[in-house]
Amino acid sequence: MPRARFEWKLPSRTLFLGERTFLVGVLNVTPDSFSDGGKYDDPDRAFAHAVALEEAGADIIDIGAESTRPGSKPISEAEELRRLVPVLKRLRGKLSVPISVDTYKAGVAAKALELGAEIINDPTGLTYEPDLVKAVVEHDAGLIINHMRGKPETWTKLGPMKDPLGTISTELGAAMHRAVLAGVDKKRIVVDPGLGFGKRKEQNAEILALLGRLSGLTLPILVGPSRKHFVAKESEDQTEFATAAAVTAAVFGGAHLVRVHDVVAM
Repeated sequence: MPRARFEWKLPSRTLFLGERTFLVGVLNVTPDSFSDGGKYDDPDRAFAHAVALEEAGADIIDIGAESTRPGSKPISEAEELRRLVPVLKRLRGKLSVPISVDTYKAGVAAKALELGAEIINDPTGLTYEPDLVKAVVEHDAGLIINHMRGKPETWTKLGPMKDPLGTISTELGAAMHRAVLAGVDKKRIVVDPGLGFGKRKEQNAEILALLGRLSGLTLPILVGPSRKHFVAKESEDQTEFATAAAVTAAVFGGAHLVRVHDVVAM
């Protein structure tokens, strides 16, 4: 479906979304993420991979220091900062594309923005630490609101959603309104339906098929299907092809941004 055009306001620039789909390159600086945990937990390797992602064509680099894979346990703010801060310090001023940080912790968000990040990607949709928006407002940052159902440690026990797109749209809309009431300019917000975040395997395909229904929120849409459980196959190559199919479906469904691990392939 045709994509609406948006101006996404960030601290140092405006991204014009809608003419094409932007690629958000994933950089996990964790020891236990489902896809690349342990590969980039060394700050020097993380720096090199971020540069490589930009050179490959990523429009944004999204850095995560806490895993949200199914069954994962929360880590402390101190541990998340220990993993994240050295990487942000090395990257400061070294990339021409904006940095996004994947966190739900208000303290981590504030520190990340101080160190040059321009976007906070909250995987919990502002449900864990609503005060996170204060840091976003203070730094005029971009905000990605991701839809999460339950918590990673309970996802395998959740039943199917009765109306996935209706529920996601309503809850993302409510989170957006909370953010705006707290002072976030709506032009700084992007929404993500949260594929795999508490959704049953078959319902992720339904979300992709009906993605256009989220256009009623009048916000840019980010979709992150890359290497998720619902596209996993027997081999890495097959999983990459399945990811590419899901990314293609997201693009045709109107996604303004897609979050991917392999920028070149996508």
